Amino acid sequence: MLCFRQVCLFTLRHYQARTLSSDLLLSQINSCTHEDEVFSLVGRNKARLSEKHVGIALNVLWQLQKKRPLLLRTSDYIRNHSQFLTLCVLAENKVEHMEDEAIVDTLYSILRLNVEDHDSLAEVLVTEAWKRLERLSLPALSKFALCLYKQRRHFSPVIGQIAHIVDMKLDSIQDIRILSVLMISISDVISQSFRDRLLHKAEQLFEEKNEVHFNYAKRILQFLQNVKLRYHPLVEKCNKIFLKSAAHLDIHSISLIFGLYEQLGFDSAEFRLVAKQLLSETIDDYYDPETFSKLFFTLGPMSGSKVRERLIVTAVRMAEEFSSHQVLVILKTMQKMKCRNSHLLKNFLKSNVIPADTAAIIRVLAMLPSFQVEEIIVNKAAAVVPQCRLHHLNCIATALVKWNHHDQLQNSSELCGNLLQKLNDYGFQRLQKADNLNLLLEELTHVNGGWFEEVLNEETMAMCQRLIDQITWANVLPLSFFLIKTNHRCPPLLDKIASVTVENIDKIRPFEVYFILFLFSALNYDPPANEEFFESCIQRLTSNLSFFETHHLVLLGHVLAVAGYFPPVLIKRIFNVSFLSKLDAELEVLPDTLKQRVRLHLMKLNRAVCLECPEFHIPWFHERYCQRVFCNSSSRINPLRQHVHRMLTEILGGSNYARISVLTPYYYEIDFECILDENKKPLSYMAQNIPLDNVEGIHLRHDIKDEGRKALPRGAQKIALEFLDSKAFSKNSRHLKGEPAVKKRHLEMLGYRVIQIPHFEWNSMVLSAKGEQLEYLRKHLYGIK
Repeated sequence: MLCFRQVCLFTLRHYQARTLSSDLLLSQINSCTHEDEVFSLVGRNKARLSEKHVGIALNVLWQLQKKRPLLLRTSDYIRNHSQFLTLCVLAENKVEHMEDEAIVDTLYSILRLNVEDHDSLAEVLVTEAWKRLERLSLPALSKFALCLYKQRRHFSPVIGQIAHIVDMKLDSIQDIRILSVLMISISDVISQSFRDRLLHKAEQLFEEKNEVHFNYAKRILQFLQNVKLRYHPLVEKCNKIFLKSAAHLDIHSISLIFGLYEQLGFDSAEFRLVAKQLLSETIDDYYDPETFSKLFFTLGPMSGSKVRERLIVTAVRMAEEFSSHQVLVILKTMQKMKCRNSHLLKNFLKSNVIPADTAAIIRVLAMLPSFQVEEIIVNKAAAVVPQCRLHHLNCIATALVKWNHHDQLQNSSELCGNLLQKLNDYGFQRLQKADNLNLLLEELTHVNGGWFEEVLNEETMAMCQRLIDQITWANVLPLSFFLIKTNHRCPPLLDKIASVTVENIDKIRPFEVYFILFLFSALNYDPPANEEFFESCIQRLTSNLSFFETHHLVLLGHVLAVAGYFPPVLIKRIFNVSFLSKLDAELEVLPDTLKQRVRLHLMKLNRAVCLECPEFHIPWFHERYCQRVFCNSSSRINPLRQHVHRMLTEILGGSNYARISVLTPYYYEIDFECILDENKKPLSYMAQNIPLDNVEGIHLRHDIKDEGRKALPRGAQKIALEFLDSKAFSKNSRHLKGEPAVKKRHLEMLGYRVIQIPHFEWNSMVLSAKGEQLEYLRKHLYGIK
C-alpha cells in the first residue's frame, strides 16, 4: 500500500512539473520577438511540443511578419528553415488533437506565410476543418472561408456548405467584419435572392455601427465586384467610411479602392481630392515596382503635367523590374493619360500569353504613331484569337485595320488579311451561339470601334431583338450602354427598355436612370408612353439627387434639357453659388476629358435655361468661356462651305447677301445666314450695317449680343442654313438626334427660320450636278414646294 502511494505521489509530481514546464514553454513562444527565437525554442524542445505549442508557434511566426512592412517581410526565410519543416510535420501528425479554432488559425497562419495551397499540411488542415464545419463558431467559420477563398477554392463543395450555414445563421450575424469576410468568400456560389439578403444585412450593420473599419468596407466593394453588381447606395456608404479613414489609407488600399470604383462604375471627386493630396505628399516613398505601379495607376490620371512626366520617366527607368501584371496596369493607365511608350509595350507583348492582356496591349500599340508592326505581333495575335471574347476580337481587329490602312505592316499584309477573316468568322460564331442576353451584354460592355460596327453590329442587333423577352430591370442599363455606344436607333428595343423602366422604376437605381434617359435624349426618341416614361424617371431622379456627385448633376441637367425638361428643383440646385463653388473644386481632380465635358455641358445647360425658361431668372454667365473656346479653336472654312457660299452668292445676287460661319447670340455657330424681306427678297448686310465675316474662318466680335438685338425691317426674317453630316443622325436612321434638334429649337427662339440640309440628300445622285444643287437651295431658301 505504501509503495502504491509513493508511485502515485511521484506520478503526480512528474505531471505537475511537466505542466509547469509546458506552460513555461508556451509563454516563451508567445514572448518571442524574432522568428529565430521561435526556431531556437522548437529545436531545443522537439520532443515536448504538443499540438497547442505547434499551433501557437506557427501563429507567432505569422504575427511577427504581420508587424513588418511588406518589403521587410521574410516569409521565404521562414518557409525554408529546417525548424519550420519540423513544425509542419508535427502539426500534420497532431491535427486530430487540435481544437477547432486552432485548426483554422494554423491554416490561416501558414497560408499568410505563403505556403503552397497544395502543401500536405494545408490539405490536412482543410480536410479536418471541413469535418468540423457545423460546430465552428462564426468567427472561425469566416476565417476558414477566407482561407478557402485565398486558395481559390471558389466553387468547392465546402464553400457551398459554408454558404448554406451562412444562409441559416444570417440573422444572428451582428459583426460586419465576420459578414464581410463570409460575403466575398461565398460570392461565387450564391443565388440572386441570397445576394440581396446579404446586401440588406450589410446595409443594416453599416447603419447600426457608428465606426466601421475601412477594411470591411473594402470587402463589401470586392463582393459587389465579384457578383458584378453596381449597387451605388452601398458603395456611397463605403465611400464615406473611406473618407473618414483617409489618414489610415496606404497606397495599397487607395489603389485597390480606385480599381474597385472603376469596375463598379463609381466615381467620387471628394475621394479623388483626398487621395491626390495624400499621394502627392509621399510620392518619393514609392520606389519599388509593386508600390510604384499602384502609385502610377492611382495618381497618374489626376496629376498635372509635371507629375505625369515624372511618373513616365520613372516607369521607363524601372521597365525591366516590372512583372507582366504591373506592366499591364501601367500601360492601361498610360492609355487613360494619353501617354505612349513603345519600349514598355513591346517588352510586355513578347512575354504575355493571356488573351485579354494580349488584346489590351495590341490596342495600345495601335495608338502609337508611326509604329512599325513586326510579324511576331501578328502571330501573337493569331495565337490567342480562338480564346478571345468579342471585345478582345474587336481590339485586335481594330488595330489590324488601322495598321493596314497606314501601311505600318512590315511584310505582314497577307498574314493580316488572313487573320482579319478569322476574326470575322470567330465573331459571327460567338454571336450565333448566344442564347443568354446577360452573357451577351457582358461581352459587349467594352466593344466599340469601326470593325465591330461594320462587321458585327447588324448581327448583334438582330440577336438582341431575338432575346428581347430576356430584357429585365436588371439588364436595361448594360443594354442602354450598348445602344448609346453603337448610336443605334432600334424602336423595338427602345420601347421595351422604356416599358420595363416604367414598370420597375423603384428597383432601378437613380444613377442607372440617368443613363437610360441619356439614351432616349441623345437619340431624340419618344417611346409610346413618352410623358409617363419621362415623368417617372424625373420623379425617381429628383427625389434622389443626394446620390449624385456635383458634376453628375450638371450632366443630368443637360440630358434633361436636351429632351426638353427642366425640373425646378434640379435647375435651382445647379445654378447656385455654393453649388458652382463646389463644382470648381471637383473639376480640379477630374480627368481632362471629363472636366472639359462637364464645363461644356454646364454652358449648354445655362444657354438652354436662358432661352427656354426665362422665368427662372438665371443669368447667362458663359460669355467669356465661349469666347475663350472659340479663340482657341482652329476652325477654318472647308471646301464644301466655300462651294455652297459661292452658290448662295449666285442665288441671292451678291456676296454681301450671305454670311458664312456665323456666331449667334449664346454662341451657336451656323454655317450660313441670310435675311429675306417680307417679299422674300434678300437684304444686304452692308445696308443693315452688319459686318460680313471673312470667308477664311470664324472671327469673334464683341457685338454679338447687340447684333442679335438689332431690329430687322418689318416682315424680314433671318435664315440659318445648316448642313448636317452623319453625326447628326443615328447609324441606321434618318431621324435627327437630340443635340441637332435642340439647336434647331433654340435658333428658332432666336428668330431664325432654320433650314437643315441632311448629308444623304446633298450627296445623293439627284443632286450630283451644280444645277440641281442650285435649284435645291433656291427651293429651301424661298420656301418653294
